[in-house]
Amino acid sequence: MKVLKAFMVVVFLLSMMATGSYAADGGKIGYVDLSRLFDEYHKTKEYDKVLEVKHEELERIGKEKVEKIKESESRLALLKEDQRVSLEGSIDVLKGEAQEFVRQEQTNLTKDRNEKIREILLEIEKVVSDFAVKEGYEVILNDRVLIYGDPARDLTEDILIILNKQ
Repeated sequence: MKVLKAFMVVVFLLSMMATGSYAADGGKIGYVDLSRLFDEYHKTKEYDKVLEVKHEELERIGKEKVEKIKESESRLALLKEDQRVSLEGSIDVLKGEAQEFVRQEQTNLTKDRNEKIREILLEIEKVVSDFAVKEGYEVILNDRVLIYGDPARDLTEDILIILNKQ
């Protein structure tokens, strides 16, 4: 699907350039490095710090659960058979709970991360759109669909300045 969209954009641009009518009408074209905008946007950096804190907290909780399991396992050899069977059952429950905790928290972190990425990308898209209207650009492309782009038409730095002022 992305390839089809990229192909359609390239065909459109080539047809407009081939006819010369687009340039004659004064249409301005620019492009941005969307990956760079995303990576260098201050909100992305702030959210990365939040994610790091969450990840460290989950690691701490996970280590506590593993230590509790190891502690229980170390007591197994000291117990009588009936007590050992009971403790082994408890250990199996603890292991299952720990695995479910890790799975659920990874799912939650992935969901939160995806929502935040979408939010940040929508903000970037709005800033680029507003910039295009204000500066009279008719087309601003993502550099991923470009085979070549004149460096003079690279608007990444201009957009980055606007993004990080907000």
